[in-house]
Amino acid sequence: QVHLVESGGGLVQAGGSLRLSCEASGRTFSNYAMGWFRLAPGKDRELVAAITRNGINTLYADSVKGRFTISREDAKNMVYLQMNSLKPEDTAVYYCAAGGQLTTLVDGLSNYRGQGTQVTVSS
Repeated sequence: QVHLVESGGGLVQAGGSLRLSCEASGRTFSNYAMGWFRLAPGKDRELVAAITRNGINTLYADSVKGRFTISREDAKNMVYLQMNSLKPEDTAVYYCAAGGQLTTLVDGLSNYRGQGTQVTVSS
């Protein structure tokens, strides 16, 4: 079992930045690819960023490329999402997720998921 807890959400003006954090506990964190999903009202859940188990490879949704950066710090069992140049359309609940493989997350699945943190971007 892996327990994931997100933090760092909040209200920010368009053009601003936020850094989301996800702390993992339980099974060996480095065994999992990690990702951030988001869910906005009336929209499908979207994988916005993911990172492989070794931290070498990352992928991003086209909607956030060049603005968001995912990173992980295995020594601290942490994964981060740095969000810059935020737009009102980035408003959503952001979830941290762990998958056995990166493809698990790409397929919209996850082995474990946190409770989410709200990000609201005002225009």
